Amino acid sequence: MRNFEQTVENMVEKSTNTFICYIDEDGCPVTKAMLKPREHEGVRIFYFTTNTSSNKVKCFKQNNRASIYFVNPQFFRGASLTGTMEVLETAEAKERIWQKGDEIYYPKGVTDPDYCVLKFTATKGRFYNDFHSDDFDINQ
Repeated sequence: MRNFEQTVENMVEKSTNTFICYIDEDGCPVTKAMLKPREHEGVRIFYFTTNTSSNKVKCFKQNNRASIYFVNPQFFRGASLTGTMEVLETAEAKERIWQKGDEIYYPKGVTDPDYCVLKFTATKGRFYNDFHSDDFDINQ
């Protein structure tokens, strides 16, 4: 059997963006393209930066169910991970993910109140390749 987690982790490393899905206040799914995760722990935990004032943050605070999707268009492969999204606003979380140049997005620096971290924790995945999909559990 294929090691789906390793294949997906390779996709994450080579990705330039990620699609994040959340449920809006009307109960409708919304998909948002974002930059690739700043950090990840295998295919279970992912950290993203975003604006605290964004609609997705407001929605995640109301409903933390989420999915993220990575795609490799060259080989027509995709990986969907489902789980939960936490909004982290602590100094520790913000400093962990902060990178030089982020001032472009967050002019007040790492303490900018409009800067926060999204932490996604996957519980399961689905990998698509060669016109076939396989479900897989995420190792804890």
